[in-house]
Amino acid sequence: MMKSLRVTALATALMAATSLSAMAEMVYHRGNSADPETLDQHKTSTVYEAHILRDLYEGLVAYSADGQIIPGTATEWTVSDDGKVYTFKLRPEAKWSNGDPVVAGDFVYSLKRIMNPETGAKYASVLYPILNAEAVNKGEKPGDELGVKAIDDHTLEITLGAPTPFFVDLLAHQTGLPVHPASVDKFGSDFVKPENMVTNGAYTLAEFVPNDHIKAVKNANYYDAADVKIDSVYYYPTEDRGAALRRFQAGELDTNNDAPTEQVEFMKTELGDQFRVAPYLGTYYYAVNMKDENLAKREVRQALSMTIDREFLADEIWGSTMVAGYSLVPPGIGNYGEPAYADYKDMSMIDREEKAIELMKQAGFGPDKPLKLTINYNTSENHKNTAVALADMWKPLGVEIELINTDTKTHYAMLRDKGDFDLARAGWIGDYSDPQNFLFLVESDNVGFNYANYANPDYDKIMDEAAGTVDLEKRAEILKSAEKIFMDDLPFIPMMYYGSMNLVSDKVSGFEDNLLNVHPTRWISIAE
Repeated sequence: MMKSLRVTALATALMAATSLSAMAEMVYHRGNSADPETLDQHKTSTVYEAHILRDLYEGLVAYSADGQIIPGTATEWTVSDDGKVYTFKLRPEAKWSNGDPVVAGDFVYSLKRIMNPETGAKYASVLYPILNAEAVNKGEKPGDELGVKAIDDHTLEITLGAPTPFFVDLLAHQTGLPVHPASVDKFGSDFVKPENMVTNGAYTLAEFVPNDHIKAVKNANYYDAADVKIDSVYYYPTEDRGAALRRFQAGELDTNNDAPTEQVEFMKTELGDQFRVAPYLGTYYYAVNMKDENLAKREVRQALSMTIDREFLADEIWGSTMVAGYSLVPPGIGNYGEPAYADYKDMSMIDREEKAIELMKQAGFGPDKPLKLTINYNTSENHKNTAVALADMWKPLGVEIELINTDTKTHYAMLRDKGDFDLARAGWIGDYSDPQNFLFLVESDNVGFNYANYANPDYDKIMDEAAGTVDLEKRAEILKSAEKIFMDDLPFIPMMYYGSMNLVSDKVSGFEDNLLNVHPTRWISIAE
C-alpha cells in the first residue's frame, strides 16, 4: 500500500513538472505586414524585414523597448576630436548561435560585404559616410580601402570620410547587422536558409514557410538570453489588414503592426487601448516616373499634387491615422526645424484646382484632351481607396486613371528594378531622425530608392555640400534648399505623414510606442 502511494505521488509530481514545463513555454504570435523578400541583411530594404532581422541579429548598437539607441554587441564607443574615427569595444561574452565568438573581424567582413558591388546591396548608401564606402560600392576602389579595421578581436575602428552627427544611429539600421563570415563563405546566398543560418541576436531562425509563417526560437548563446522572455516567435504575413484584425480578435495574433483604416472607429470602440495610434517618422507619397514624356512636364506634376485634398485622404480615407503632408521631410524630425512646405499648402481647394487646370492646359491636356495614367499600388484596402479618391480628384484636370494592384513583394521589386509605371504608391519610414534620410531618396545615384528616375545636378550638388558640413544649423539651411528644389520638381508627390497603428493584446508587455515604431521581441513578454 505504501509502495502504491509512493508511485502515485511520483506520477503526480512528474505530471505537474511536465505541465509546468509546457506552461513555461512562452510563444509570441506576431502579425508582420508581408513576407520578406530576403533575410539577407545586406539586401534588405523594408520595415517588415527589419522587424525579423533585428530579432535574429544584433549590431554594434541596438534599440531599447522605447526606440532609443543603446549598446548592442559593442558595450561602449569613443569618437576622435575631429569626429571621424569611431572606436567600438565589443562584448567579450558575445557569441554566435553556433558558439563561435563574435569578434571585430566579423564586422569588418560584414561591412566589406555590403559595400562589395557583387553583393548588390540596394541600401548600401546608408553606410556611405564610412571612408571610401561609396567608391568601393561603385567598384572604383578595392574593398581593402574601406575605412574599417579590427584593432584586436574586441576593438573595432571605423573611420568616416567626414564628420556625420548621426552615424551611430545608422549602425542600428538592419544593414549594419553582421553576417556570420564562415556561413556566408560556405553557403553563399543560401546562408539565409534555416538549416544554414547562424545568428548573434536574441533569436535563431527555425522555419520559413512562404505565405504562412516564419518561426524563430530563443538563441541560447545570446549574452542576455536569461532576460529574454519569449521562447518562440511566429511572424505571419498580414497584408490583408481586415483578416489580421479578425485573427487578433480571435486571439490568434498577439500583435499586428497595422490595422484596417476603414474600421478605425470600430477598433477604438471595441478594442480600446488594444488599438494603438502613435506619431511615426514617415511620409506616404506617389513616385512619378520622370522618364514618361508627359509626366516629365513639371506643370503636370505640380497640377496633380495641387489638386490632392490631403485633409480628406488623412481624415476620411485613413480615419485620422495619418496627417495631411505638404513636404517630403516630416515635421518633428531632428536637426532641421520646419520642412519646406509646398507654396499652395494654405490655398483653398477651389483656388488650387483653378490653378492646376491652367497648368494642365499649358502642358497640353484637359477634359477635351485627356491624360491617361496608371497608378500602381500594393495590396491593401487603404492604398486602393486612396488611389480611387485620387482618380476622382484628378477628373476635373482631364486625367483618366487605371489602377494596377500587385502584392507588396512584387510591387516593390518592380519599383527597385525600374519597371514600367506612371504613378506608384510608396512610403518611407525614417531609419534615423535626420532630414538626410528622406532627401537622399532622390539623389541621382540612389539606384535602389530613386523610383522616379530623378536626376538634377543642382540637387545632387546641394546634397553633397550638406554631407560635408559639420555645423548642424548651416547644414539644416543647406538641406532646406534641397527640399525646396524637390518641392518644385516633385519627382515624388508627398501626400501624408504616417501615424503608426498597432494591435496589441492586453496580454502583451514590453511593447512600447515610439517614433520609429521598432519593437524588438527581446523586450516583450506574454501573460497567461
